[in-house]
Amino acid sequence: MTKTQIWLAGFLAVFFLLLVLGRLFKNDSDSKPKTSGNMMSQQQSAEQGDLSAEELINKFACAGCHGAGLSGGPNGPALAGLKTEWSRDNLINYLRNPNSFMDKDKFKAYRGKYSNTLMPPFNNVDIKDLGKIADYLLTK
Repeated sequence: MTKTQIWLAGFLAVFFLLLVLGRLFKNDSDSKPKTSGNMMSQQQSAEQGDLSAEELINKFACAGCHGAGLSGGPNGPALAGLKTEWSRDNLINYLRNPNSFMDKDKFKAYRGKYSNTLMPPFNNVDIKDLGKIADYLLTK
């Protein structure tokens, strides 16, 4: 064997050993697909287990725009008193596709006030989780 062949065989042996060790010590969480960005959290809804509405709101970072306690902030309106304007189904539909509501007068005013912020769609979130969030928001 030449030196090149010896080095190549050694490299392949180390690679194979690392591959086997990696598979042996792999965590279940490592096998889940990774996504990036703030909106990635919504895509992992099915992986979360049984989270409460408050935990889901924290996971999706709603307070980042809607302020502490969801009382409003520089990037989003307060989420108190939604029951007067929203039904559960309409709120879930809004959370799934906010852009479909943008032609309404209320949202035209919001676009003027919060011009640098867009409500992200939560269309990849489990409907049960959106229902929990809607139920929680309608009681505030």
